[in-house]
Amino acid sequence: MPINIPDRLPAKDILQNENIFVIGRRKASHQDIRPLNIAIVNLMPLKIDTETQLMRLLSNTPLQVEIDLLMTGTYKPKNTAESHLKNFYNTFSNVKNKKYDGMIVTGAPVEQEAFENVLYWKEITEIFEWAKTNVTSTFYICWAAQAALYYYYGIEKCLLPKKVFGVFEHKLLNNKPPIVRGFDDVFTAPHSRHTTVKKEDILKVKDLQLLAESPEAGVYLATAVNRRRIFVTGHSEYDALTLKAEYLRDKNKGLKIEKPLNYFPGNNENNYPIVNWRSHANLLFSAICKTGLKTVLCLIQFSLLCHTDQGWNVGAILD
Repeated sequence: MPINIPDRLPAKDILQNENIFVIGRRKASHQDIRPLNIAIVNLMPLKIDTETQLMRLLSNTPLQVEIDLLMTGTYKPKNTAESHLKNFYNTFSNVKNKKYDGMIVTGAPVEQEAFENVLYWKEITEIFEWAKTNVTSTFYICWAAQAALYYYYGIEKCLLPKKVFGVFEHKLLNNKPPIVRGFDDVFTAPHSRHTTVKKEDILKVKDLQLLAESPEAGVYLATAVNRRRIFVTGHSEYDALTLKAEYLRDKNKGLKIEKPLNYFPGNNENNYPIVNWRSHANLLFSAICKTGLKTVLCLIQFSLLCHTDQGWNVGAILD
């Protein structure tokens, strides 16, 4: 089934050129299909790149997926054209009365700051609190994963002596949960961060289960036991050249940055990187969509019990 995105969003043409089934909002409005509604809270600086990467992976689902792009209202992004933000983005205050099958909160380049010092921290915590009752399942990426673990469970992040930067092997620790169905015992994923969370801190929390880790990059995938919160410390959504772009950006700024590990063939930055994490990324995002799909079926089955005048009572179905 197609991914339903705004008609003039740049990602639409990119994905169509990749033979991904994309449908515009105007055409989708004439179809009698209950879409999977997913909000993307995009905190990344290069928003168009991130939109495209996430939508590419969200297209791998048996349901039509409808996307709402959100940005912070308390901080104005500097690296994306204002016209793009005005045409395609909403703020939390404009959607807080809606219900979503899923939500993705991206990473952000603020990981070395204390959470409370981040300019939009109050707004982010409001979104985290709102998600308890208005979102079926939320997927937190990189900084957002650390922020959510801190907000919900009091788990502190730790500054690393050196940036974790490159593509790393991960070991699957538990193959039972549906979120990891189809994962290889060992799989790869990119990382790009200066901070981490400790394995022992996650294991102390009864409501959390650690599903995958890396000998080099540490904790990778953890979920709440009820699977409504998914925490990934890496960037499986990255495309082939994202790490290279980050490397060259910092290098050109004169910052101390090493080449991403296990990324350039022969460790030569002139060689085109080989993507060996694509299948893992597709399995992960497909599993996230299936979590939302399961809820859609629940909504149909329990519609008479769980529908209120204000809309779907997601919490009543899941609790």
